[in-house]
Amino acid sequence: MRAKIPAVRRRDVLAGMALSPLLGVLPVTGQEADVPIHTTHLGEPAPFNASLVRKLAQKLASRKYAPPILVLPKELENLTYDQYRDIRFRPDKAIWRDEKLPFQMHLFHTGFYYKEPVTIFLVEREESRKLLYSTDYYSFGPSVQPPPPGYDLGFAGFRLHTPINRPDYFDEMAVFQGASYFRAVAKGQHYGLSARGLAIDTAEPSGEEFPIFRTFWVEKPLPGSSSIVVHALLDSPRTTGAYRFTMRPGTATEMDVEVTLYPRTNLSRVGFAPLTSMFLFSASDRLGVDDFRPAVHDSSGLSIRNGQGEWLWRPLCNPATLQYSVFMDHSPRGFGLLQRDRRFAAFEDLEAHYERRPSVWIEPIGDWGPGAVHLVEIPSKSEVNDNIVTYWRPADMIPGGSEYVLNYRMQWCAAPSPPPEVAPVVSTRLGAAWQSQNRLFVIDFLGDAFSQLGPDEIPTPTIEASAGKVLNPVVQSNSEIGGWRLSFELETGDAQMAELRCHLSSGAKSLSEVWVYRWTI
Repeated sequence: MRAKIPAVRRRDVLAGMALSPLLGVLPVTGQEADVPIHTTHLGEPAPFNASLVRKLAQKLASRKYAPPILVLPKELENLTYDQYRDIRFRPDKAIWRDEKLPFQMHLFHTGFYYKEPVTIFLVEREESRKLLYSTDYYSFGPSVQPPPPGYDLGFAGFRLHTPINRPDYFDEMAVFQGASYFRAVAKGQHYGLSARGLAIDTAEPSGEEFPIFRTFWVEKPLPGSSSIVVHALLDSPRTTGAYRFTMRPGTATEMDVEVTLYPRTNLSRVGFAPLTSMFLFSASDRLGVDDFRPAVHDSSGLSIRNGQGEWLWRPLCNPATLQYSVFMDHSPRGFGLLQRDRRFAAFEDLEAHYERRPSVWIEPIGDWGPGAVHLVEIPSKSEVNDNIVTYWRPADMIPGGSEYVLNYRMQWCAAPSPPPEVAPVVSTRLGAAWQSQNRLFVIDFLGDAFSQLGPDEIPTPTIEASAGKVLNPVVQSNSEIGGWRLSFELETGDAQMAELRCHLSSGAKSLSEVWVYRWTI
């Protein structure tokens, strides 16, 4: 859920560790308090390289998990949403602002839901220096008072800015805040779905475990650089991890993500490259909806390119009961949550502008082996709740005490590149058939693959259903979009659920994505 960031307590288990200056959120010492006031408040330099984060994660894994705890002063202890919004980072204090570099960084204040402090280091020429908390970074509005002197509150996270839309303005490009959540945008986009560093026990009856990024190292970008690098230390009761993000903003914002886990215990229900989104309703799912808008969602479907090169499209839904879908695979080529319709008329929302929400495509780097793409759909009555989760789960358990490496590339984009070689599904609609006890499905396909058809050739449909009976399949040209429409009825009978699958072909050659759908009563 979007607002369900776990608030957990901290025990100072790191006291006495050699790593504590890098891992802990420590009180302000006299030395740090005497640092002169500059635009950026920094601690003493220490050596840094990428292997350091892996060493920290490995050593931390040998110790019992201790969540970070921050004792807030009474002025900030129980902030409301409006009070938290009244604490604003001062743009004139942006990290690197005075150095005319291609990126700037803003810092989030702790409080409200964000009571797990993170430590942030700046890295330059193989040296790291801790960013020290200071009220100088913020303006405090009339509804909230600044903390008294002497508190090291750490930070709740950070955001990165760079000129994406205009060369003279630093747009917000990426945010790391809350547990292991992060998100990004590309040119012309608004924030939408989120990603996470790791998912553990998602949708399990025992409850989900939320790993956290407890420390970040942000490399100072070079003048003229088109990328920025962020390292992160992940921690949770069951595992630690070292992460490296290489981000390249633009028309599509790319992130290369390098993950090394050091499990404390065996990991059997772990999700890599997890994405979290929102789907409230669309033309395929409007039962009981009383809303002026045609659709409300951050993502319209799950796209998968499996290890055999087959393209699957699974439209999302807002189910009556929690739905869990598993797509078994070996060596997947990619998957992601996509927002396919980019027309304002598809949403008619002048404030949310759902047509500008990013799609996110995950492309494995290296062979991920056997496993499955998991999709969780959670019932929701509000668009403020994230109710869609997808991720990759390896088939084999990851043993405790081991080192596990997995790398991937993320595209935050309008549409992934390169596009499918087959015609994608551009819309899914369903409703009552003429025989009201049946359900009518209408699916539109559009793509260059149909140019392979002969002058009078009509694509051949292949439709499968795990329950019920498929009736009256019809394929017809849709001249309004320049594609093809497939419609069919499902006679459900006594079935409570049916897994549906269809695609269009010419002879033995597939022309379209494989549309997959779970119908439930």
